[in-house]
Amino acid sequence: MKKIPFISKQQIEEIVKTYPTPFHIYDEKGIRENVKALQEAFSWNQGYREYFAVKATPNPFLIKILNEYGCGCDCSSETELMLSEAMGITGDNIMFSSNDTPRKEFVLADRLGATINLDDFTHIDFLEETLGALPKKLSLRYNPGGIFKISNGIMDNPGDAKYGLTTEQLIEGYRVLKEKGVEIFGMHAFLASNTVTNEYYPTLAKQLFETAVRVKKETGVSIDFINLSGGIGIPYNPDQEPNDIRLIGAKVKEVYDEILVPAGMGDVAIYTELGRFMMGPYGHLITQVIHEKHTHKEYVGCDACAVNLMRPAMYGAYHHITVLGKEDEPCDHKYDVTGSLCENNDKFAIDRMLPEICIGDYLAIHDTGAHGYSMGYNYNGKLRSAELLLKEDGSVQLIRRAETPQDYFATFDCFPEYASLFQKGDL
Repeated sequence: MKKIPFISKQQIEEIVKTYPTPFHIYDEKGIRENVKALQEAFSWNQGYREYFAVKATPNPFLIKILNEYGCGCDCSSETELMLSEAMGITGDNIMFSSNDTPRKEFVLADRLGATINLDDFTHIDFLEETLGALPKKLSLRYNPGGIFKISNGIMDNPGDAKYGLTTEQLIEGYRVLKEKGVEIFGMHAFLASNTVTNEYYPTLAKQLFETAVRVKKETGVSIDFINLSGGIGIPYNPDQEPNDIRLIGAKVKEVYDEILVPAGMGDVAIYTELGRFMMGPYGHLITQVIHEKHTHKEYVGCDACAVNLMRPAMYGAYHHITVLGKEDEPCDHKYDVTGSLCENNDKFAIDRMLPEICIGDYLAIHDTGAHGYSMGYNYNGKLRSAELLLKEDGSVQLIRRAETPQDYFATFDCFPEYASLFQKGDL
């Protein structure tokens, strides 16, 4: 699959007159088309709902686009809950899936009416002590352990994951919840990350559906919703074939009809919590080449660095790079594409074949729409970039300004002697 940027060199040259590089830019048209495809894929399920994984791209302008199509928020922290509340997304439109959760976060989730998804058996008593009584609706996160396999091979190792309840804990957990007066029950699992195969969701669904039938037989608890969570990935590498969300939805329906319907559970709602799939392909990190270096290797240095996109440094992850304006030129030069961070892993690409790059060229680093800006940090005193939205009409909107030194120093405001560091206009 050829990776084609959603923005041109000419557009970037106009944008940088107002917003200097580096910045993340998102494609509104692509986001809207993708969420519509997801809704169509699961339209067969009357109770279906997508809860966007806020952690992937915590920007209210982008989340509001998804909310227009009925998407809620999957939150995992206090500030993500606060962000959802600020957008008017509350109640059943929030799924709160956290782990090692502080009491105050459970209190806030309960105040907002969020559906709480418990990560551990001991959290049942912890939540009851915290709130005084359990909510009428609760979900339990399931971890069957072992190795998770599909026809394509091993996908992940849930047995090493810190999340979720064992099978025995899960069944006992539903018994306890029923005894304590819970009336609406959910089941949740996340067993593999960034899968680029149409088989992941159907295989996961089969396992969860069979477990839900077992729970009903052994406890009398009828599961009201099953949350397949995230895990549907994107083709970072152009050699990968993208997932077909409509085919995935149809395959989940087949398993639903095979397992749940005969068990008298044909009214179970299906939920998803997609982040990467929803936003990943619709974001680019735009950076300008500012240096070249000829030593033991050929290097091109950019004005972005790992604080803008840490996945390559953290995971060795591949992100495709387009040299804007040179899309049709041969990739006959080998480069390491680097940033200015004082870390040798601050490289967006290693030994990457690209067209000849010159100082001043603009690079579009693909698939940064999820877990891109959100994983940023301030090491070396680096400041987070702006976020822009390329709107459907071709205009560009600033949806998060770039950080300033005042932002970096603001948390010293409790020390009067350092006031000059964070007073506006002094830096």
